[in-house]
Amino acid sequence: MSDPVLGMVMLGSFIFIILLGFPVAFTLMAMGIGFGYLAMELRVFDLLVQRTYAVMANDVLISVPLFIFMGYVIERANILDRLFRSLQMASGGLPGALAIATLATCALFATATGIVGAVVTLMGLLAFPAMLRAGYDPRLAAGVTCAGGCLGILIPPSIMLILYGATAGTSVARLYAAAFFPGLGLALLYMLYVLAVATLRPNMAPRLPPEERNVPVGTILWALVTSFVPLAALIGSVLGAILFGLATPSEAAAMGALGSILLALLYKALSFQRLKESVFLTARTTAMVCWLFVGAYIFTSVFGYLGGHHVIENLFVEQLSLNTVTFLIVTQIIIFLLGWPLEWSEIVLIFVPIFLPLLDTFGVDPIFFGVLVALNLQTSFMTPPVAMAAYYLKGVAPPQVRLTEIFAGCLPFVGIVVVGMALLYIFPGIATWLPSYLYDHVQTGPVQDLMSIPEGGFQVPELPDLPPLN
Repeated sequence: MSDPVLGMVMLGSFIFIILLGFPVAFTLMAMGIGFGYLAMELRVFDLLVQRTYAVMANDVLISVPLFIFMGYVIERANILDRLFRSLQMASGGLPGALAIATLATCALFATATGIVGAVVTLMGLLAFPAMLRAGYDPRLAAGVTCAGGCLGILIPPSIMLILYGATAGTSVARLYAAAFFPGLGLALLYMLYVLAVATLRPNMAPRLPPEERNVPVGTILWALVTSFVPLAALIGSVLGAILFGLATPSEAAAMGALGSILLALLYKALSFQRLKESVFLTARTTAMVCWLFVGAYIFTSVFGYLGGHHVIENLFVEQLSLNTVTFLIVTQIIIFLLGWPLEWSEIVLIFVPIFLPLLDTFGVDPIFFGVLVALNLQTSFMTPPVAMAAYYLKGVAPPQVRLTEIFAGCLPFVGIVVVGMALLYIFPGIATWLPSYLYDHVQTGPVQDLMSIPEGGFQVPELPDLPPLN
């Protein structure tokens, strides 16, 4: 069996094994070492040590536990209920006010946490029952909760964009700048859909009673000042420090982690027990991410050594004769389909690196491609069978709400994501304008790109007896 065929067998075997339910990280390492041993014998263990050390020494990944810790502290600071109530009062006069407030809360809270499960679960406990009590259609309420909770994948500071940046070797600051407007635009599309449904079919999203709509302006302003403003200031300082080159993502994440502790103190919600839970959950999530990275690095290195990338390149370039547009469409369809059985972390760390070597061939900017992937991966949480957002919501929803209703409610929002991707294809400036304005005009622009030298610039030297990898 030739090496390229062996590489494709390895890829197919991996997909089959993870569908059986085996842990992804250790399956990646086992497949990489097993097939690597067949190709390079004992030298595969040198590769294991090298790739493990490279992951642990990658400066970019320092920001991952810090942002995760920031999210868990804010999650436990009882901020979400205050924020939701204030936004509900502010949007009380609009059709579908509760759904609009839910999406706005999710968009803001997602930027603070970036943890989809946390946002969906908390909003499932807070906003979802409120919408059901107000007479909302369960499908619409479920779709709003799941779709809003998934915005953290795209809206900075997104953990997914950090992992993509480390995988693709691109600037995290540029990725954040590129994802800013697409993330806000997707949230706006969701809100426009809710407004249309509430206007055309008011029985699906009844208006709030007059006593909840007619709230004094002073009360609304005070509620926003005490809930919206502090969280928005924390998020704005973190993102602003990154986007304007004042700090690297790791430094800004450290500032955000400290700010989340101060915010919890401000709301008198910080206790030793909550702090201990945040640290424990951060360590557990970070360990998962690091081992996924180690496994993915080993797997993709062996896959490249076996010539698997050349097989993929031959398929896309010679057999299918794709141009740039059709390449982008085909890759996004593949990622969309992979989102049905797989989670976003597996797609970003395993399958996206297979496409990365082809970006130069088709003249695709890796920053633009990363935003497309992040936008596309919204669907991986809302499409069965592995629709994690739906399962998170089902776990906290009232018993009478069926899982099929939650899936049905998510489908229109999956369609909106597809519309958003089409708009990004037609108007790429939505993603490319802000990073170009901030960083590509050093002499005349407002900001010098301090992220032009990647944080993970430290390179581990190749071991002398390890053959060069393709």
